[in-house]
Amino acid sequence: MKYQSLQGAGIFMLVMAGLGSLSTSMAQGQSATLPNPNGHMGITGADPSIIRTAEGFVSVESVAGRTIYVRAAPSLAKLADSRPTPIWRDSDGLGEVWAPEIVRRNGRFQVYFAAGAGSAHRMYVIESDSSTSGYGMAVEVVLPQDKWAIDGLPLTYEGRSYFVWSGWQGDTDLAQDIFIAAMDADGQVLPPRVIIASPEQNWENIGKESPAINEGPQPVVDPAGQLHVVYSANGSWGENYCIADLRLKAGAEPLDAGAWLGSDGCLFGANAATLATGGTMVTKAKGVGHPSFVRGHEDPLLPGAAEGSSPFVYHGVPAKEQPRNFWAARKWFIGAFQWVPDVTYGGNNPDLGWGLALSE
Repeated sequence: MKYQSLQGAGIFMLVMAGLGSLSTSMAQGQSATLPNPNGHMGITGADPSIIRTAEGFVSVESVAGRTIYVRAAPSLAKLADSRPTPIWRDSDGLGEVWAPEIVRRNGRFQVYFAAGAGSAHRMYVIESDSSTSGYGMAVEVVLPQDKWAIDGLPLTYEGRSYFVWSGWQGDTDLAQDIFIAAMDADGQVLPPRVIIASPEQNWENIGKESPAINEGPQPVVDPAGQLHVVYSANGSWGENYCIADLRLKAGAEPLDAGAWLGSDGCLFGANAATLATGGTMVTKAKGVGHPSFVRGHEDPLLPGAAEGSSPFVYHGVPAKEQPRNFWAARKWFIGAFQWVPDVTYGGNNPDLGWGLALSE
């Protein structure tokens, strides 16, 4: 799949000037004011996943690749003060437990995560009636063609369920693509799997890193009801990791690979060479990616309205740090996003719709 350009992207010049205050939804008991001078939340780790509940906010994280923990707090800023509670341990020795995602489906809380050593990575899910306790045994999410897979989660769009993830086309680590497939009412993922993004562009593979990577897909729906999949490009082990966007054409079928159009660069990153026209240059962190749009559990695909800005959380390494182990130095940061109208995707076949502006 070839990415098309975001034209007229002056729209990404921040309509959110200053962003000193984040939106009504953040202002009402959800302050992003942080005591840390480096701007991060005080949580060390990668791949944030956070949902809003009636009681506040619940986050999920993997620690040491073996245990999954949750935190619960009345505000985003207070999550770091919440003691992590273990909800699942890798007692079966699956290994390399990565990137848990918490969602609510069919009245239950589910945490999807990848586990498995090396080429054995597959997707798993645990479930509970409570967001913070009572999770059962891990069940493998069997994906079409049964290949290496990470960063998977379900979504429901226009009454139909799908599963989106990052994975390999074959059995070797040549590249990571973004896949989507249909799900049935029982949560089984159905063939075929469809590739909606491949890391084919130079800005997705700065320095010709190996493997080339598209990962961390996050489905969201814009104010016009069109489906987006926001994802991360480049290697998460370095400074070039950044956040890009795919948008499904209005009225199109999500399983139609040709109906997905994407940005001509990242919307949010710390290397200007990766950025789309008008994308945001990040100054507080580097290696930024894997956003969580802090969705409400009752409307999981609707993270924001047409007006105002809303919070999102991403991981990165503080800009001033030069760690020996980049992965181990990643921390969670709070940013803000806003929907921007009249963004053109697709150079030769233009498609007008909503785009995202992201800010620190």
